[in-house]
Order: sequence, then structure tokens, then C-alpha cells
Amino acid sequence: MHRGTLIAFAPPRLSLVIPAYNEALRIASTLRAVGAWRRAQGFEVEVLVVDDGSKDDTVAVVEALSREIGGLRVLSGEPNHGKGYAVARGMRAARGRVRLFLDADGSTPIEEAGRLLEAIRVGADVAIGSRRAPGAAMAVKQPWYRRLWSVVANRVVQVVLLDGIHDTQCGFKAFSARAAAAVFGRVRTSGWGFDLEALAVARRLGFHITELPVQWSDDRRSRVKLADAWRITREFLRIRRAVRSGAYDQVSA
Repeated sequence: MHRGTLIAFAPPRLSLVIPAYNEALRIASTLRAVGAWRRAQGFEVEVLVVDDGSKDDTVAVVEALSREIGGLRVLSGEPNHGKGYAVARGMRAARGRVRLFLDADGSTPIEEAGRLLEAIRVGADVAIGSRRAPGAAMAVKQPWYRRLWSVVANRVVQVVLLDGIHDTQCGFKAFSARAAAAVFGRVRTSGWGFDLEALAVARRLGFHITELPVQWSDDRRSRVKLADAWRITREFLRIRRAVRSGAYDQVSA
């Protein structure tokens, strides 16, 4: 079976959430690919672009494409808050029984969604794309210094916070509606470390997480810089303290 073809999975609605900040030059190709994939499915799909205070023509590009891509809408907001804020906003606004967020640059092709949705169909609450799980393919690799930092950071995360999860940062994750409501009602990290918090909260609340290999390609125009590693480290330490103190248990979803 082609991994982009979904059999025997027909929810009333799937939501695709795409955070965007100054993505006018990259998002059109991603949305056209999403539109083609959407037309091939046998169920309803909404596509929600969450603009995070873009200064370029991102909103205009998305609105123009909404005339050719069914189910596409945009949530605009000012000022810029960060990717985590945009994803959380989109996941809370989404209406699907399954809600999947992906990056605006299309680093993981939408055709990879089938295996994540199938995992949720058979019982997972959260299904995450992984660049390190057996069977994953990396068409264009990251620069060596980002790969090195990623390996070290993931080992620390596994030992201290998320044992058994080998890739927390791949921007391709699906949640059941129940898990999305509970998790993103608690996530407070607005920056790049939000993936860590979302997974830590999901595990703390007892949701079943499964990690699946996906195809991935690095976009050298990525806005993640080496300096962001320090910010993510600080966020990681805050998240660990919150998990240990039981802070997430007390937040109403």
C-alpha cells in the first residue's frame, strides 16, 4: 500500500494545522501538495494555516490559494509569538477528530500522513514522525553542527524526560481530538521547545505515544539557529520542573 493512501479510516474530519511566519515564498508549494493529497482522500479534511504575525504576504498568498484548495482557511494574529504559540492556537481551533500539524516548508511530505493516521486509528493517542526511527529517510541532511547538537540533546531528553522517544523535534505530529484538547490546553511554551512540552504533557496525562519513521528533507532556509539551542535548553529545564511538580496535572484542559 502506498504510504499516502489511507484505507478504512474515515473520520468526519481531519485537521491539518500549518504554523506560518513570513512564509510567502515557501508555503504555496506546500499547500498545493496538501491540496492534491486532500483530493485523493475519502474523508473530509480542513487545512488551517495559523499566521503568526507575518510581515510579508503570507496571508495574501494563503487567501488566494483558498480559492483553489477546498477546506483551507487562515487564522491571522499580531504580534509574532513563536511557532509553539501558533501550533497550540491552531490545534485548539481545529475541529477534526484527528489533528496533525506540519511545517510550512513541507520538510516532511504530506504523503507521510497515512502511517500516522493509521497508528491513531488502531489505538494511539499521539503519533509522531521521526527522522531516527528505523526506516526513516533523510533526503537532505542538516549541517553537521545541527546534527551533532540534535544527537546530544535527544540523548539528554531521553534520559531525563522522554525515555523511548528518539526524535522530539520533527514537525510532523498527529493527535486525537481528545489528546489535542488536553495537551494544547496545557502547553505554555511559545518557542521551538513546544514539541518537548507537548510530548511531556501527553505522557504525563497517560496518552499513548507512538513514533513512526518518515521521509524528511532539511530546508537550508530554516529559521532554527544554533543560538536557539540555548533557549530550548532553558525551556527543557522549565518543562522538567513542571512535570516533576505535577503542574500539568492541575491545569484544566
